[in-house]
Amino acid sequence: MADCPLIEKCIFFNDKMASMPAASTMMKKKFCKDDFSKCARYTVFSALGRERVPTDLYPNDLSRAQTILGKPA
Repeated sequence: MADCPLIEKCIFFNDKMASMPAASTMMKKKFCKDDFSKCARYTVFSALGRERVPTDLYPNDLSRAQTILGKPA
């Protein structure tokens, strides 16, 4: 699968995870380079746009993404 189209400008990885390079690398491998359709941030972005993605939304927090989208978690 191709890399996530948001990988270069993802606020989460470029701002929130800058001080944790090992964790960032692991999460990028799983959520940005493997199957970004499972990324909570991408899920909200694709449905509502970049401005509606909370800066503190973790890629693995799909239940919160579903809540943001108004769907049952």
